[in-house]
Amino acid sequence: MDFGLKVSVLFTLAIVISSVLPVTGRSHWPRYKVKGLSSPGNADDLVTDLPGQPVVDFRHYAGYVTVNEKNGRALFYWFYEAMSQPDEKPLVLWLNGGPGCSSVGYGATQEIGPFLVDTDGHGIKFNNFSWNKEANMLFLESPVGVGFSYSNTSTDYNNIGDEFTANDAYTFLHKWFLKFPSYRTRTFYIAGESYAGKYVPELAELIYENNMDPSLYIELKGILLGNPETNDAEDWRGMVDYAWSHAVISDETHRTISESCDFKSNDTWSNKFCTQAVDEVLKQYKEIDIYSLYTPVCIGDTAASDDQSTYQVMLKRTSSNMMPRVLGGFDPCLDDYAKAFYNRMDVQKALHVSNGHLLRNWSICNSKIFNNWTDSKPSVLPIYKKLVAAGIRIWVYSGDTDGRVPVLSTRYSISTLGLPITKTWRPWYHQKQVSGWFQEYKGLTFATFRGAGHAVPCFKPSSSLAFFSAFLLGEAPPSSRLSP
Repeated sequence: MDFGLKVSVLFTLAIVISSVLPVTGRSHWPRYKVKGLSSPGNADDLVTDLPGQPVVDFRHYAGYVTVNEKNGRALFYWFYEAMSQPDEKPLVLWLNGGPGCSSVGYGATQEIGPFLVDTDGHGIKFNNFSWNKEANMLFLESPVGVGFSYSNTSTDYNNIGDEFTANDAYTFLHKWFLKFPSYRTRTFYIAGESYAGKYVPELAELIYENNMDPSLYIELKGILLGNPETNDAEDWRGMVDYAWSHAVISDETHRTISESCDFKSNDTWSNKFCTQAVDEVLKQYKEIDIYSLYTPVCIGDTAASDDQSTYQVMLKRTSSNMMPRVLGGFDPCLDDYAKAFYNRMDVQKALHVSNGHLLRNWSICNSKIFNNWTDSKPSVLPIYKKLVAAGIRIWVYSGDTDGRVPVLSTRYSISTLGLPITKTWRPWYHQKQVSGWFQEYKGLTFATFRGAGHAVPCFKPSSSLAFFSAFLLGEAPPSSRLSP
């Protein structure tokens, strides 16, 4: 065999090997012919040098998708292939709320991603209960101004609201599919928590309506919502009733609110007795973690313990009845660790948000986003009705120790839908223990997580993964202690 032919054979063999052997997140395989790289476009987004990353057998990608060329509006994403059989498993988009909080900082690295920010404040660790065990997981920092997402046009930041966010997320998806065309026809789900209780249905509605055009079709099968803002009036009522029923406020405060507040009316904030009593609710909640009634708050020499920190109540009483924003999470200390990690130059370079010379300022929540929020639907229940009629799966879950969007708020909202009950209230089990309770309606399943706060996977990582798996399968969670 001559030398030229030997070189040709060896080169071909190298490509074949690189396409079938597992690739770890820290490897440096060629950027061509790697299994899963379906176009040259996504090769540049492959993450290969994330500092401190555990060795894994799946690929992950991070970078930008420009959603508006004229204004220079770009959204940051982080995508993890499924740990096994990524070509066969569905694609799930995860969104966090706020509005103004990062899906990368919360969802990806505190809750359900494969790499969680470590409590030492310097790095990350592997998550044994990552949701990419069951699906290909896509995390999006949305809208612009959140996390690494940005716009080169300052006026964009004055126009941000529900509709703006949904439209940009929809554009993002179609442009992301150009980077990853093999996912273009994949079974697709949207999941999220908190204010994403509005983001998720609004994006789902946009997809459903635009699917009338075959060229824009996305295989949307369902949405999954955790402790979601749903209906402002019922969210407020549930928040107050929950605070009273869990001894956070007095009988007198609760009675005053019951008698003077009409949360369905925009005029309720003109009633001084109502506003004073609501202020008392928020004042008491500032003493504990509103997201998790029975766990400690972060106390110490950290930014999260300062009154000017992101852990504060911001109540917006205008013509809107928007819920109070309490920026922060189950563990404010973890927020600090995430901020330290994502503001490292080497981390930003690995995630393709920096050239290694210019550091971008990353924060887990951006309070300016909330202050500039231009529109918020008072209720997404009409969208629920539309999606139910279309046969799109809707599952809603509530951590039952969350005071921010408590289980009562969600129960009140679902009740107003008037959906027929197909299977009545009963416990569901994980590892032979009661994980919570659930009820099935025509077109909707509602479940609780016993002993979990606002960000359920932080508290119940194993059972939340099992619940997620059941959702993808469209099968009810186990209702017997003897279930495997």
